[in-house]
Amino acid sequence: MIKLKENIGYGFGDMSSSMFWKIFGAYLMIFYTDIFGLSAAAVGVMFAVTRVWDSVFDPVVGVIADRTESRWGKFRPYLLYLAIPFGLIGMLTFMTPPCGGTMKLVYAYVTYTLMMMVYSAINVPYASLLGVMSPNPAERNTLATYRMMFAYIGSFIALLLFTPMVKSFGGDRPADVMVGWMTAPQFGWFATVAVIAIMCALLFFACFALTRERVRPVKEEKTPLKNDIRDLIHNRPWWILLGAGIASLVFNSIRDGATVYYFKYFVDETAFGDINFLGIPFVLSGLYLAVGQAANIIGVLLAAPISNRFGKRRTFMAAMIIATLLSVVFYFFDKSQLVAIFVFQALISICAGSVFPLLWSMYADCADYSELKTGNRATGLIFSSSSMSQKFGWAIGTALTGILLSAFGFVANGTQNPETINGIKMFLSLLPAAGALLSFIFIMCYPLSEEKMKAITKDLEEKRKK
Repeated sequence: MIKLKENIGYGFGDMSSSMFWKIFGAYLMIFYTDIFGLSAAAVGVMFAVTRVWDSVFDPVVGVIADRTESRWGKFRPYLLYLAIPFGLIGMLTFMTPPCGGTMKLVYAYVTYTLMMMVYSAINVPYASLLGVMSPNPAERNTLATYRMMFAYIGSFIALLLFTPMVKSFGGDRPADVMVGWMTAPQFGWFATVAVIAIMCALLFFACFALTRERVRPVKEEKTPLKNDIRDLIHNRPWWILLGAGIASLVFNSIRDGATVYYFKYFVDETAFGDINFLGIPFVLSGLYLAVGQAANIIGVLLAAPISNRFGKRRTFMAAMIIATLLSVVFYFFDKSQLVAIFVFQALISICAGSVFPLLWSMYADCADYSELKTGNRATGLIFSSSSMSQKFGWAIGTALTGILLSAFGFVANGTQNPETINGIKMFLSLLPAAGALLSFIFIMCYPLSEEKMKAITKDLEEKRKK
């Protein structure tokens, strides 16, 4: 039985990943356009190119992890050895180099590509770890719940404190004030990410120390890679989850990536000044993102009891269709309706938070389904698809944000025309609604019910005993 300490330890891993993931999703686009100095179109193209490549890289990591043998298991060694590179490259991604023009764009391509690759190299094994910590579907639901709860706690902390930390490091000072070769705003962003990077590395170390691998495959011998790929291609539930995962991340990434634009250019948060909470000054966009993360945690906590009663598929479908309807209504809010904007952010985020622990648990079910059907357990390859779907969804969402911002006539740090403002409103409403609806359509076709998984688990237990 998985003890509380190990559930928490497993949650630490995604707490680390999510701190960076949410900062990238919420702030990297505006960092590149308003702080770093790139055009929105150039950033959109860069996101599309680098993330598509990185998505293809994920299955490579999964295959390598499946074939790893060490005294710590298949997946845990990656948490130990890559924790420091993960934090270090994250810092470099938010550092502005002392160059301009083409070289600055090259630097952004190189550091961002490396960041996404090291993210895959540590996160794919981390995700796969869930599938070998316990064979019990209920314990996997609990592990997935702890994972997502700590993920959103990490995101909440990072998003709530990000802007105050930037200001504390001088990020709100004029751009003509220099700190070394960087302007004061550039240094403020870099120093803030450096602090978060240290926290992320320590959390991965703790995850490594507190978790264990227990599940062994029915067949111990290694199978050829072509067999793993063939089994994956014929795994119908995996394909359905892949589509649902991509659509869910499009839904989330568009909302996160456009939030700061929404409050800077549509709501005009500067008119409201700083809002003090617990003695810390916040801006509206930071509070909005933090409210979303707090609501995500509520969604995570609701996911297990609701899905245990009604089933994962029904719970997923209900969450996505409700999120679709709420997102459509969100489009019609005026910038003065702040209470409604924050309330709907909470409601939509509860829906979003509830689906991701279900996705992770369902990927573990897909690994069991494949093992029973083929006799081969390729946990890393199957779980790498979850990371791949995240990257594809994020790539599509953020690339669309950058490209459409440019198409709508966006001008960094300038006055936006009505068409641009309307487009920015769509980023938090109609466009994510389309992603949520597509995810709902995919999951309607998911075939692994709770009854079927009980039978699969029983058959696998009998085979392992033999």
